[in-house]
Amino acid sequence: MGQPWSGPVKQGRLITFEGGEGAGKSTQTRRLVDWLAARGIDAVATREPGGAPGAERIRALLIEGAPDQWDARAEALLHFAARRAHLVETVWPALERGTWVVSDRFADSTMAYQGYGMGLDREMIVRLYDLTVGDFAPDLTLILDLPVAEGLARAAARGGADRYERMGSDFHERLRAGYLDIARRTPERCLVIDATGIADAVAQSVHQAVAERLVEDGRG
Repeated sequence: MGQPWSGPVKQGRLITFEGGEGAGKSTQTRRLVDWLAARGIDAVATREPGGAPGAERIRALLIEGAPDQWDARAEALLHFAARRAHLVETVWPALERGTWVVSDRFADSTMAYQGYGMGLDREMIVRLYDLTVGDFAPDLTLILDLPVAEGLARAAARGGADRYERMGSDFHERLRAGYLDIARRTPERCLVIDATGIADAVAQSVHQAVAERLVEDGRG
């Protein structure tokens, strides 16, 4: 496919955080935006599903209600509909302005959750990606990894468990294995970060990875 938008080549960078429940993605997203700003890099934080008005409405459909209210194919379609709105309304305009975008989740979540976790045909997910996203991918994906039991305990401590957090531990084990497999398959884009430590230690690993991969190599 061709470029997903017309106009100038993007000047900003897209960094995505991935990982299972309770891994600290939201916290590290905010901290990375602050770290980039301290180095003179204009950056914004966003999330999936969500990050744009229409996408936020779809988010409510996905995270609220019973765990079994959607099958895997319906979930994937909803995620990609939200993703398209997120890209068109938020991500691509920011990148064209030269702003860096840091997103709490992106398309690897659909592959991990609906593909590895729920068993949806992965080629179908690839086709949906081609249809809705096209020739575009994050510049860097940081996968925050920790044992399933620890992640679910952290998520439970926040209260108000969503649909995905209430799915069984077997699902979450498949999800974790899926993320690690994605990282093995795409090492040029993905990097696994040990998320078992305190937030400061995780942030230090994140910042080092971003500095080495995107800032110090001249792409920043």
